[in-house]
Amino acid sequence: MIGIATAWIMVLLLGGGFALDRVLADAVTRNFDNQLEYVLTAMIASAEIGPDGEIFLNRPLGDQRFLEPNSGLYWQISGKGHDDFPSRSLWDRTLEVDQSHEDEEIHIRDSNQFRDEPLRLLERTIILPDSNTKWLFQVAQSRNGLNSQIAEIRSILVNSFLLLALGLIGMAALQTLYGLWPLRKIRSAIADMRTGQQKRVSDPMPNEVTPMVDELNALLEHNEKQAEEARRHAGNLAHALKTPLTVIMNSATAKAPDLADTVIRESGVMRRQVDHHLARARAVGRRGHAHSRARVWPSLQAVERAVGRLYKHVRIDIDGDQEAVVSIERQDLDEMIGNLVENAAKYGGGSVFITVESNDEFVELLIEDDGMGIPEEERIRIFDRGVRLDSGKPGTGLGLAIVRDVAEIYDGGVELEESEDLGGLMVRLKLPKSEVVEG
Repeated sequence: MIGIATAWIMVLLLGGGFALDRVLADAVTRNFDNQLEYVLTAMIASAEIGPDGEIFLNRPLGDQRFLEPNSGLYWQISGKGHDDFPSRSLWDRTLEVDQSHEDEEIHIRDSNQFRDEPLRLLERTIILPDSNTKWLFQVAQSRNGLNSQIAEIRSILVNSFLLLALGLIGMAALQTLYGLWPLRKIRSAIADMRTGQQKRVSDPMPNEVTPMVDELNALLEHNEKQAEEARRHAGNLAHALKTPLTVIMNSATAKAPDLADTVIRESGVMRRQVDHHLARARAVGRRGHAHSRARVWPSLQAVERAVGRLYKHVRIDIDGDQEAVVSIERQDLDEMIGNLVENAAKYGGGSVFITVESNDEFVELLIEDDGMGIPEEERIRIFDRGVRLDSGKPGTGLGLAIVRDVAEIYDGGVELEESEDLGGLMVRLKLPKSEVVEG
């Protein structure tokens, strides 16, 4: 950042300095030329033709330097067929005359005809009264004084712009270091969190980095929550497996005659517990994905086809918002809908009706059947793992528990109500709404 600021400052100062140098140099040169033009005009106004046809000045020019040899200020009048009429300051020298052109207007040029004395020369061609000769009036002055003024101006400009560049670069460096200094504090805070000295970035920060700090703290909280959930799931799984393992060990130690049946039965219990906790772990891992989105209608159609093949006597109808999108992984959505629709088909009387409703924040799936329903006092207990109200039909008793756990992981929920239209059970599955589907 400091390097880019330095380069940009140098480009701007070089451009501005060059432009300012041109403006000031032109102004000094223009003032120099205006003084010579004034002298040239005075010469023309004082010039007359004598009786012998030669030109003379009826009054001397006021600058004393015209009378001092090699003074650096000169004039000369030339005419074809006449001797040159020079100022005394030229002494034994003359100004060059370019006969190839005539200048009815003032012509300004530089001349190097005198060794070690560059000249600035103004000339103009005039026809005086009582004369047919075209007289060339010339005024010249040494450029040494002009060049010295321009050099002094450039020296002042260079020194001033160097000081300005150093000041601006120093200010940019200080601004950059001061502006990025909070990042050092954040780095130090992260190092403290890594060593366990603190859990969050708690020091006050400038407004510019406060949103980043808030996001960092939110990410840490999210990771801690996931880690805590993982520890809790591991503990729950260990607790769930502890009892079946104890039963198997006791039967094996006692050499019970029904050991084989006990191992098969308890192994089934452990397998169901492992499947349940694996489903929760997969949902927790996928929940943090920023692009978890799924369309509800294709999932319903896929589940309808799958359940329809298992329960051919059941009629499944779907209605509602076909464009609904939820912030959930498609696999988890299919698993929740599959469990609920399969339960409705298994325990209902042959009719299942699914309605999709959307509001500003959530998408609700209402899954109704025409079965016996669930008494209100049993609707909370039914979500416990392994609880089955109808043990006469195959199942693990984990379907509703998985649906509830996965829905809560995605900040949703599930409720059991009575179906007003079909008379059986209505499951209200509420899931967070999304507006965009990736891919």
